[in-house]
Amino acid sequence: MFAFFANPIGKVVGAVGLCVLAFIGFRIWLAAHDANVRSGYVLLAEKTAAEAKAAEMERQRNAAAQATEEHRKRLAAAEASEQAAKDTLENEIRSYELQLSEKNRACAVTAADRDWLLRH
Repeated sequence: MFAFFANPIGKVVGAVGLCVLAFIGFRIWLAAHDANVRSGYVLLAEKTAAEAKAAEMERQRNAAAQATEEHRKRLAAAEASEQAAKDTLENEIRSYELQLSEKNRACAVTAADRDWLLRH
């Protein structure tokens, strides 16, 4: 049998066979290596996606907190403005009543009269 590999055709067949075996072995090793590498990339991609999702959730939480704070400030300003308007109105009413009392006059319209006017 070894005599076959001693002649030139045997050498070529042997070399081709050795190359085929080396190629098949390399493909088997490469497939196993790629599977390990791909599993690492999958884990890395999942980690990156989870980090991005967490960052987006934190950004949304911060934006919601900022919007809530802005709304609270605007509400406080609106309430202060409304209270100032009420105070101004009360002062104007007192001032007008004082003017009427200084002239010995009074407003003859009562709350019942005002309600009646509003309904009719």
